[in-house]
Amino acid sequence: MKKIKFPTAQTILFIIAGLVAVLTWIIPSGKFDSLAYNKNENIFTKTSLGANTTFVATQNTLDSLNIKIPLEKFTSGDIWKPISIPNTYHKVEAKPQGLVAFIQSPIKGIIEAADIIFLVLFIGGLIGIMNYTGAFDAGISWLAETLKGKEFILIILVTVLIAIGGTTFGLAEETIAFYPILIPIFLAAKYDAMVALACIYLGSSIGTMCSTTNPFSAIIASDAAGINWTTGLTGRLIMLVLGTLICIIYTIRYAQRVKNDPSKSVIFNQKKAIEAMFGNTTHSTVKLSSRLRLILFVFTMCFVVMIYGVSQLEWWFLEMTVVFLVGAVIIGFLAKIDEYTFIDLFVKGASDLLGVALIIGIARGITVLMDDGQISDTLLYYASNTTNGMNKGLFINAMLYIYGGLSFFIPSSSGMAVLTMPIMSPLADGVGIGRELIVNAYQYGMGLFAFINPTGLILASLAIVKVGYDKWLKFVMPLVIILLIFTMTMLTISVYL
Repeated sequence: MKKIKFPTAQTILFIIAGLVAVLTWIIPSGKFDSLAYNKNENIFTKTSLGANTTFVATQNTLDSLNIKIPLEKFTSGDIWKPISIPNTYHKVEAKPQGLVAFIQSPIKGIIEAADIIFLVLFIGGLIGIMNYTGAFDAGISWLAETLKGKEFILIILVTVLIAIGGTTFGLAEETIAFYPILIPIFLAAKYDAMVALACIYLGSSIGTMCSTTNPFSAIIASDAAGINWTTGLTGRLIMLVLGTLICIIYTIRYAQRVKNDPSKSVIFNQKKAIEAMFGNTTHSTVKLSSRLRLILFVFTMCFVVMIYGVSQLEWWFLEMTVVFLVGAVIIGFLAKIDEYTFIDLFVKGASDLLGVALIIGIARGITVLMDDGQISDTLLYYASNTTNGMNKGLFINAMLYIYGGLSFFIPSSSGMAVLTMPIMSPLADGVGIGRELIVNAYQYGMGLFAFINPTGLILASLAIVKVGYDKWLKFVMPLVIILLIFTMTMLTISVYL
């Protein structure tokens, strides 16, 4: 009997999109009124049932709308997206998404996600150029020799650095660039590709889950809740340190088992294919010459410039993509690659990540179905009502699970914050806890589910190595359970302190 294979990432997303389309026929359509701030005219615009009403931007206006957020959060630009207005939910005309909408959703998603898709493709082009120069092979060989007997340092270093990026400025989508670079290094250290995936993805996930200065979650959520972003910072720092430590210990234990016995790898049956995909993982015959060192320096600086630009200069996907394009051109010049060869290598490198780019677009298409079907606000409305009458401990843990569930439909952290915080944060007042705990529950709920969320980044990350989602679940679920118990314990303690 032929063995049934686990479906591909694309198929999984199409199945989810089909289920979401069906839900738009079952769940009533509804909307909260929204409020947007116009900085140029210093006015608020309230949108209700498609009709717009303008108000002078004053604190009295916010108070009259039962929005407990200081005016300066809007005028300073901290809140730049329209927010939901509490107690304004109303049902609207149903907009069920049929077969045509389902078929169109991945195309619409690809169009909406064009910015990140082009970033991924240009990163692929740069990787193609780098592979041709031989700099990767020489650098990996040198690093493997340097870390011989101390390979675990690589796990600690990569996880910690990426977690720092995640907690400070939301390093997430950008990590797509790191997989093709770091996987060969981990393979050379006699680990499997799952260890590299774990260090990068777990590092990013635990970092964003315990965001401290991340403007796309901690800061915007705190602002939308009407509190200072430093409120609750100590608790998130403790969670960050302990959560990162748990992830590192878990990864090192798995890595050591694989190193001692490769058959213990959850992707052992793909070992040869993955090693062939990422080239020679033992010793390179290419010496690390001065030219190759300079090429590696330019390549590394692409990421340094990208991280600096995102964290300090408010860069986004356009500017990041330009950095990698310019980096590819400079490296091509240093390696003396002729024009025709350069274009051919760049295009081939981009095509290697085309599957990843399509996964990102298909996942965005699911959000399109949700928005067009107008069921996101309905889910939020009923979720907020489920916590009525709960005690503190039960309430905060219920919020954790609610946010985890909502993140399946709304994987964007900033989108989740502006949509839910004005509705959810006032619930803390009725229970007698600080609103910062709602912000924490939002971050932890989204962050925990991000470890396995198929509508998030994990499927795109797995596609780079062609590792199945089922293999990832087998690897990561014990860790998710450990982190879930740890998080629930920390949240419960926090409400009674």
